[in-house]
Amino acid sequence: MSLLTDVRAPAPAVLPRLLGDAGMRAAGRARPVRRGALTTMLDAAGLRGRGGAGFPVAAKVRAVRRATGLRRPVVVANGVESEPLSHKDALLLRSFPHLVLDGLTLLAHEVGATRAYLGVAAGAVEVDDVTAALHRRPRDVEVEVVEVPHRYVASESSALLSWIDGGAAVPYVRPPWEAERGVGGRPTLVHNVETLAQVALLAYYGVHWFRAVGQPDEPGTFLLTVDGAVATRGVYEVAAGTPLADVLERAGVALDADTAVLTGGYLGRWLRGAAVRSASVSRAGMDAAGGALGAGVVHVLPPESCPLAETARVATYLAEQSAGQCGPCRYGLAALAEAMRALAWWPDADAQAANRIRRWGEMVKGRGACRHPDGAGGFLVSAVDAFADHVDGHVGHGACAAAARELRSAR
Repeated sequence: MSLLTDVRAPAPAVLPRLLGDAGMRAAGRARPVRRGALTTMLDAAGLRGRGGAGFPVAAKVRAVRRATGLRRPVVVANGVESEPLSHKDALLLRSFPHLVLDGLTLLAHEVGATRAYLGVAAGAVEVDDVTAALHRRPRDVEVEVVEVPHRYVASESSALLSWIDGGAAVPYVRPPWEAERGVGGRPTLVHNVETLAQVALLAYYGVHWFRAVGQPDEPGTFLLTVDGAVATRGVYEVAAGTPLADVLERAGVALDADTAVLTGGYLGRWLRGAAVRSASVSRAGMDAAGGALGAGVVHVLPPESCPLAETARVATYLAEQSAGQCGPCRYGLAALAEAMRALAWWPDADAQAANRIRRWGEMVKGRGACRHPDGAGGFLVSAVDAFADHVDGHVGHGACAAAARELRSAR
C-alpha cells in the first residue's frame, strides 16, 4: 500500500458539523448580513483558513476591503486539492456544494464583489455537482467554475489566480499579494473550500456555536483524510485539540511504539512512536510534536513498508511536479530526491547521506516563488530524523527487504 498508489477516495465517515445535521440544515440558507458584520463575526470566532497556511480569515477580508478603492474585488474558492492523499475538499464539493457556495457568496457580499470563481481539478466529478448547484441558486454573485490542470503546484493560490487570468497554472513571486492585485489586477480574496463551508456555518449558527468545540485559541473543527493502514478509511471531522491518538484509535489503529504517521500530506511531516501520542489536531499541537496539519492528511504507514523507500518515491514525484521556474525547486528538489533514492535503495549508501539531506532541505527553504521546496525539504528532513534507525540500517547493511521488494514492484 504505497503513498503514491494508495489514493482511492475513502468512504466518508461521521462528520457531525460540516457534513452532518448542522451542515444539512445550513446549506443553501445562509443569508447576507450587514456589511462589516460578517468580518466582526469572523474575528470573534477566531476562524483561520483551512487550506494549510492558517491565516486569519477576517484579516484577509480586511486586506481586500482596504485595497478596493474604485476597483471592484474578486473572490476565489480554491477546491483544486492537488494533494493526492487528501479527499476532504472533493467530498465537500460533491456532497455539500451549497455550503461552499454559501460561504463564497457571503464573503463576496462582505467585500463588495459581484464576480467569483471556483477552481477545481480538471475532470473531477465534483464539477458536475457544483455546476448543478449553481443552476439552482440566485445570480446576485456570478460564479464561474474553472477547471485547473492536474499538477501538484496548481492548487497554490497564485498558480490558481494565474490560470484564471489566462496564464500558466504555476506560482508567481509575491508581492504584490493577491489582496492588492490578483485576478485581472483587482483585489482578490482567496480561500479554500473548507474555509468557505466554515464561514457559511458560522453565519448561520453564530459565534457561540462555532466556538463551542475546539480550543480557546483555536476553535472549531478540522476535516482530516485518514488513510493508509487503518481499519476505517475516511474523511473525519475533528474538534481542534483532539489527540491524534484518539483519531487513529477511532479509525481502528492499534498504536504501538513503532507506529509511523505522515501528517499534512506530501509536504507534511512524519511522526513516529511517542510523537504520534503527543500530537493533537491543531496547528500548535502538531508543531509541538514535530508534525504538520497542512492539507489535513493523516496517513498511517503499513508496518511492512520501508519508510525510506516510500519517502524516496514521494520525493521523486515532488521533484517532477516542480514548475521548474526556481532554482531551489528545479535543481534542489532533484538533488534531494536523488539523495533519498540513494539512501533507500543503493547497496552502498553513504554514511553522510542523511546529513546532506538535512543540509540541503534547509538550503531550499524560503527561496522559491511558492512553498513547494520548503514543504518538500521539510518532509525529507522529517523522514531521516523520524526513521534514524532505518537510515543506520541501510547505511550499514544496504537496502532492507521491504525496500528491495518495493523497488522490484516499481519496475
